[in-house]
Amino acid sequence: MKLKQTAIRRFVLRLFTFLPAFFLGTAAVAQQPSVLPDSHDEWWKHAVIYEINPKSFQDSNGDGVGDINGIASRLDYLHDLGIDAIWISPMYPSPGIDNGYDVSDYTAIDPLYGTMADFERLVAEARKRDIRVIMDYVINHTSDQHPWFRESRSSLTNPKRDWYIWHDGKPGWGPPNNWQSWFGHSAWTYDPATKQFYYHYFYVQQPDLNWRNPEVHKAMEGVLDFWLQRGVSGFRIDAVSRLFEDPQLRDDPYLPGRNAYGDRNIEHKYTDNFPEVNDVLKELRRTVNKYPGDPVLLTEADEPNIAELTKVYGNGDEIQLPMDFQIADVNKLSAPIFRRLFDEVENNTAHGQPEYFFSNHDQPRQWDRYGDGVHNDQIAKLLATLLLTTRGTPQMYYGEELGMRTTDPARKEDVRDPIGKLGWPKEKGRDGERTPMQWSAAPEAGFTSSKEPWLPVPPSAATYNVAAEERDPESIFNTYKTLLALRKSVPALRDGTQESIDRDDPNTFAYLRKSDHSTVVIALNMSAQTQHLSLRGDVHAHSAKVLYASPSTSGENFSLEHITLAPFGVLVAECVQ
Repeated sequence: MKLKQTAIRRFVLRLFTFLPAFFLGTAAVAQQPSVLPDSHDEWWKHAVIYEINPKSFQDSNGDGVGDINGIASRLDYLHDLGIDAIWISPMYPSPGIDNGYDVSDYTAIDPLYGTMADFERLVAEARKRDIRVIMDYVINHTSDQHPWFRESRSSLTNPKRDWYIWHDGKPGWGPPNNWQSWFGHSAWTYDPATKQFYYHYFYVQQPDLNWRNPEVHKAMEGVLDFWLQRGVSGFRIDAVSRLFEDPQLRDDPYLPGRNAYGDRNIEHKYTDNFPEVNDVLKELRRTVNKYPGDPVLLTEADEPNIAELTKVYGNGDEIQLPMDFQIADVNKLSAPIFRRLFDEVENNTAHGQPEYFFSNHDQPRQWDRYGDGVHNDQIAKLLATLLLTTRGTPQMYYGEELGMRTTDPARKEDVRDPIGKLGWPKEKGRDGERTPMQWSAAPEAGFTSSKEPWLPVPPSAATYNVAAEERDPESIFNTYKTLLALRKSVPALRDGTQESIDRDDPNTFAYLRKSDHSTVVIALNMSAQTQHLSLRGDVHAHSAKVLYASPSTSGENFSLEHITLAPFGVLVAECVQ
């Protein structure tokens, strides 16, 4: 396909000095000027972000693993779908214990995925299609193979000893306290060489950085500089709430019951959500603000409520887009719950831009959490409508637009994810939501020419794939494509306010999007029964024109007095005065 050329742009050249290799932990490279787009608006307010697991999107060299050149080969697909930015899960050198979230070099590309030249070409080709690239920024921990940690564990007096969190154990060589890893068992591991324990919120192979050390701040801010100079447009910050721990090492409170790993349940009271996190976020924002083009920061902000999530906006000087896990994890179709949560977000005291999603690399795909086993395809369309017609920045997960299913391993010996090996069978790991992208009904779904992809292609790929769904006007894919186009072309959906209506309905979530030029009404039947409603009292219009409906409906204009929604039915309509 002929490459789409963008309009003539103004380019701004800026030259920055790399931090010394002492901080970056890699050999210094020759500096080159970076070309960044001029910005007339905060692009991220109108963008649709698409998460890509690089191992699973497209293999270009037949080794069974997706790569950078594979992503580049599918940029036209992403552009035509309506995607504005791609967030790519870690591509840094890594032992691969945690799918790349155990980083051994922050300023290089893992040879498994390609080269730095491949990455720079990807950024350039994406920009030609008005697609920005967002990097994953793994801020809480490194790999135990990172040069920083190798130095840190080498002796008690090494200059990088305090770059990580080391403590003496209790008498009898027990760990310093009862803190637990998110992935099971103690969060402390004994190092016999120096006779101390190091702390790891996640895997043993992922020691936590010590964010109370100013040198760590400088080094990690240098990582942002490195990638911004190579044209990236922002960062998704991993595990941000876990940066600080209680300096007094107090034990966490126990809760009733046990987890999938056999440990007593625990409240992460002294290892999560310390106020110093906000100071770090301000520093990171100042760093990215040095660059033109409105670089964006997203956070994995799995806060306990909207009030806590609101804090990471700061006073407009911290995070632009904190990922809203409250809405993602409702995990049931409930009109009252969604209405309440969306109202809370709309009225957040920071007046921050919401960022919504339903699936990512750490949780089962949404139809497997929200579906009823009978209407899953229709529910997929409902969730697509909820994601893409609400006021906020939507985030999609690769294959979401196809209705890809979570496909867990059938046997423990087939599990690749360590938490699945550790917690089987209660915890089967995250392989099921990371299976290869389903491009066609060809062998291995068109993902690879290898007969052995890194994860098996699910049987559902025969039906749920790009080639088949593109031809079906009623497919999940064409629902997403239609809604993405409406989001860009209808002023109320692009820029409008949001207001819940029909507030007492227990089964239907209805809301308005309003701008100076248009009003759009959205109604979502969150029940398995047909629903009849009247919105004439909430909407000052006599009729409305259907923009999208599922199941599809005949006729364009209809009265707002009498609306009928099929089970899990959807209506998106523009009001006619």
